Amino acid sequence: MDRHINFFELEKAAAKPGCPLCRIISDRAERYMDNLLFEHVSDRAFRAAYRAAGGFCAYHSRHLESFRDGLAVAILGRDILEDELKSFAAGKFRKPKAPCPVCLEQDRIEKEYLGFLAGSGGDGRDEADLRAAFTASEGLCVPHYEKLLRNAKAVPGWLIRFHEGRFKELLARTERFIELSAYGRQEEFSRLEEKDKIVWKELAAALRGKGSS
Repeated sequence: MDRHINFFELEKAAAKPGCPLCRIISDRAERYMDNLLFEHVSDRAFRAAYRAAGGFCAYHSRHLESFRDGLAVAILGRDILEDELKSFAAGKFRKPKAPCPVCLEQDRIEKEYLGFLAGSGGDGRDEADLRAAFTASEGLCVPHYEKLLRNAKAVPGWLIRFHEGRFKELLARTERFIELSAYGRQEEFSRLEEKDKIVWKELAAALRGKGSS
């Protein structure tokens, strides 16, 4: 396994809270949007793809208000509004002919990193370093772990043991939280660790990930 950008990005993301892959996808998608707005708004091929998609999806469109380049947002928005007005006048409703460009990029990034993780089962210092960093993290969210299992031809044993062990522990903590939330067990509940008193937040985050919807 070559030590390249995927390795360093995973190592860096693993040191922060949440699913490392969700964090990478979110950060890379934001940079991708920023790059599109600042460098490609005059690119005819991109403009055509953007119009075919009917603009960014609802989720990614919300991010447009946070960008500093109002001119780029206005130019792209004008294209979409012009198309919508033509549809209204014709008494037709437009249907996107292509997916959101940022969603496409997110899918590409997701496949790239899931493939990289699936191929991390070899021997050597690089694999050991990645394993150490990853198993010290919160690991993949349930949706990304499921995609890893579904799409990879083989998954390293250490990744399976780590994630399924983590999910079983989360289930046990959740069951304990539910049990001690019953009436009359307030004193026992008060003795839980702080993280176990709000385990429902951790469960919700693990189940949903940080997808694009």
